Amino acid sequence: MSQRALGVTSAVLALSMALSSCGLIRDLTSEEGEEGSPTAETVEEVSAEDVELPFVRTGRMFVEGGNDVAVEMTIDALEHNGEYLMLDISRNILEFITGEELKYAGAPLRLVDPVSGEVLEPITSEEHGEPYGTYFIEGSDLDPIHETLPQPIRRYFPAPSEDVEFLTLTGATAGHVPGIPVSYVDEFTPLPEPDVHDYIDPETWVIIRDLPEDEIVYPESPPEPGLETDGFVMSMESFVDSPTASTTRAGDEEVIALHADNMFEFDESDPTDEAVDTIQEAAQSMRENLGEGTEITVIGHTDGKGADDYNQGLSQERAEAVRDLLEEELGADFTLTTEGRGSDEPVAEEGGDDDEEARARNRRVEFQYEVPMSDTDSEEGESGLDAAKRHVGPPAPYFEELDPFTTVTHEDLDLNVYPMVRDGAYLFQMVGFQNSTLSDLEADLEGDEASLPGSPQQYTEGTMGGFRLEEPGNGLIRYVIRIRDGEGEYEDFADEIFTLSPGEEYLALSVFPAPGPEVEEMTLYAGAFGEIPGVPLQ
Repeated sequence: MSQRALGVTSAVLALSMALSSCGLIRDLTSEEGEEGSPTAETVEEVSAEDVELPFVRTGRMFVEGGNDVAVEMTIDALEHNGEYLMLDISRNILEFITGEELKYAGAPLRLVDPVSGEVLEPITSEEHGEPYGTYFIEGSDLDPIHETLPQPIRRYFPAPSEDVEFLTLTGATAGHVPGIPVSYVDEFTPLPEPDVHDYIDPETWVIIRDLPEDEIVYPESPPEPGLETDGFVMSMESFVDSPTASTTRAGDEEVIALHADNMFEFDESDPTDEAVDTIQEAAQSMRENLGEGTEITVIGHTDGKGADDYNQGLSQERAEAVRDLLEEELGADFTLTTEGRGSDEPVAEEGGDDDEEARARNRRVEFQYEVPMSDTDSEEGESGLDAAKRHVGPPAPYFEELDPFTTVTHEDLDLNVYPMVRDGAYLFQMVGFQNSTLSDLEADLEGDEASLPGSPQQYTEGTMGGFRLEEPGNGLIRYVIRIRDGEGEYEDFADEIFTLSPGEEYLALSVFPAPGPEVEEMTLYAGAFGEIPGVPLQ
C-alpha cells in the first residue's frame, strides 16, 4: 500500500473542503470508479409526505494543484432537535485526484430557507475553529480522500427562525438541491461506531489495513446545548430596479429608493408632479407590505458634486418634502422620520466612464423600514411600485438534474443555460461552463455587457456579478442576490469559476429575487455571453 501521499499530507494539504470543511488526504489504495451520468427528469410538485431521502447529486469539484474530479453527494438526513439542525451527507469522489499540493476551490455548503431568505452555515467550534460534526483528528482541517469509497459527513447548523418543512441546500458541488424535508426529533440519530482509525493510523496517516468496500465512519463532536449561533445565520439581500425606483431587501429590512431625477428639478427640493404620482405608488406598496405602526425613515441622498454642507442641506430638504407627501397618503397609521445624508453613502462609483449615470443613481430618496420575517405572504396589489412588489411562493420540490435550455458561446467557452427554478421568494439559475479547447482555460466573464451604466457596484462585482435578469413587459431588472452576515459583510450568492479543464461541464449557481407567479420566462444577461431571451421558469 502506498504511503507517499499520506506521508506528505500534513505538510501540504491543510485545506478547506467546502462540503465538509475538511482538508484532503490522499488514499491511493482505492479502486478507480466510473463517473455517474444522472438522468434528467421533469420536475413535478409533490407533498411533504411524498418526500423520502436520500437525494443524490453529481457534479465536478475544482481542485487547485490537481485534476478536477467528478463527485457524487448523497443527502441522507436533515434533523431538527429544537435547537440545532443536523445534516448527514455522504461524499463519494468518483475519479482519482492527481497532484500533491491540493486545494479545494468552490462554493461552501449552506442551508437556505427560500421563503424567509435566511442562510445557515455550519456551526464551528470556538476552541479550534473547525465545524462541529465528523472529523479525522479533532480540531484539524485534514481529512483523508477516499476515491470511490463513500465517506459519511455530519454537520450542525443553527435552527431557522421559523419552523419549516423544507430547506434548500447549495454549494459543495451540489449546486441547487431544493425540497429537503426537515425531520423534527427529540434526539439526533446517533452515528455508527467510528472505525476510520482501524484503517488509517491517526499518528502517521498510514493505511494499516485494506479499506472497506461500502463506507468508512468517522468520530464526531456534536455542539453542546446553548451555543450562541447568530454568527452562523445570514440573510439574502435582493435588489430589483426600475427607471423610477428600486427596492432592496435583506432579512427583515427593506429599502425603497426613488430616483431623485424623476422627482426634483436640478438643485430643487420641491417635488414635481411626477414625484407626487411616484410617492402615491410607494405609499400603496407600503400599505400592502407593512403593518400599522411601522416606523418609516425617509432618507435623502445627493451625488458627490458640490460642498458637503450644501449637499447635506439639500438631502434633508428633499427628505422632508417627500415625508410630507407620504404622510398625506399614509395618514396616522405609520411613524415617519427624516434624515439627510448628503453624499456620504453612494451606491454607484462616480468618476468612471459611466459617471453621469452613477451620479444619477446616487441622487435618491429612500424609505427604510422593517418587515417581520413571518410577514412573507403580503397581498399582490394592482397598484404600487412594480419594483417593490413581493413575490413569495412555496419551497420548490426536489428534482433530478434538468436539461439545458440553450447553449451560447463566448470565445472558447460554452455556456449551457438551464431553466430557472422558482424556489420560495427566489429564482435559482444553474449554468454550465464548458471549455471547448484542448488545454486548461481561465474563464473570462467580464466585458462591456457585464453591467449597466450606473449600476450599484456591489451588485456587479464578482465572477458572475454581471449576470442579471430582465422581466418581459415592464423592464424590471433583477440582480444577483447578495448574502449579508451578522457583521454587515457581503458576498454574491453566485459561484466563483476557476480554471476549466477541457471538455468537462462545470455547473455554477446564481440566485435572483423571484418575479410574480404569472411570469413564465425571463431574459438573462450573462455578462460577456450577452443577452439570452426566453429562459423558462420551472
